[in-house]
Amino acid sequence: MEFTRLLDCLAADYDRLRAVVETGADAPVPTCPGWTVADLTRHVGEVYLHKTVAMREGAEPEPWPPKEFADEEPTVLLDRAYTALRAEFATRAPGDAAAAWYGPDQSVGFWIRRMAQETVIHRVDAELATGQPVAPVPADLAVDGIDELLKVFTAYAVAEWGEYFTDILAGSPGHTVLVRAGDAAWRVRTGPGEFTVTDGAGGGETDLTLSGPPEAVLRRLWNREGDGNGSRDGAVVVEGSGEAVEELRRCVVMATQ
Repeated sequence: MEFTRLLDCLAADYDRLRAVVETGADAPVPTCPGWTVADLTRHVGEVYLHKTVAMREGAEPEPWPPKEFADEEPTVLLDRAYTALRAEFATRAPGDAAAAWYGPDQSVGFWIRRMAQETVIHRVDAELATGQPVAPVPADLAVDGIDELLKVFTAYAVAEWGEYFTDILAGSPGHTVLVRAGDAAWRVRTGPGEFTVTDGAGGGETDLTLSGPPEAVLRRLWNREGDGNGSRDGAVVVEGSGEAVEELRRCVVMATQ
């Protein structure tokens, strides 16, 4: 996606998130067990400020968050954080250097993409928690989010921190999974110490095919399915090995903790 488009999506989802969190600060968030909407609001604000500091200072700040953040009302912190994040993006080009946990991309553009995707997922969290209708996720943003989840989160985590996946993958017989989202497709190969992703449907047999509209597939992979989106619910079709479904799910959960 173009970075201007990602920034537009970030703005739209932030506005929706900001409006929704006002409707039920004490509501539990079913997709983030143990959190209330107020906790979710504070988390997003802390994430925005963490990335702002990482870009500004050239290193991801630790420890985080600062203790004084706990004294701010969650929505006040969120507003302040979003203003700071957008101001930082406005002073930099996407290709400028910026510290990031993802080794292959140490750029401002990485954080533009990551914050757009962070915001849409947590916007959905807030909608599910408060019983608000889940606003549609644009298809291009959803496809980009699936790509990021499979490659940047999961494949990279298995390659870099494989010890965390030992219980999941060490005994794997090896699976081939085809993920389809509209016209986009990814082929995932798993095995002991392996989680590789290639673009396109490719050829050959698969153990599992997971397919549907981009929004539905994104929400399925992020475990954000639920009420509130009417006919868009239940649109993912899963065909094949239940073992492969569970392996994929566990890998994604571990990678996104």
